[in-house]
Amino acid sequence: MTLDRYADAIGALDPADGEVESAELVVTDDVLVKAFVLAPGGEVDPHGHADATNVFHVLEGEPTVIRGDESERLAAPAVVHNARGDVHGARNDTDERAVLTASLCPLP
Repeated sequence: MTLDRYADAIGALDPADGEVESAELVVTDDVLVKAFVLAPGGEVDPHGHADATNVFHVLEGEPTVIRGDESERLAAPAVVHNARGDVHGARNDTDERAVLTASLCPLP
């Protein structure tokens, strides 16, 4: 038995090119942590959370992280703070998969 929820959660995720698959790692009354596996060409569409902070942790690969009008390719490991209301997303412009987690809290 392990305390780690990461390996089991993403182990079965294998999105096709241009796709994204996700898994919930932690869900409580006040926080949600999801893992996103971005295949080459995959994108988490830019969106915002008016009442919650969202933090990306880049764990594998080099996704391009989007916040507002800015975008930056980041290599793992990296952490990106998206304040309440910030429009944010990610895309994979590389030929290898990219994995990031998104922590959302408090839950709206």
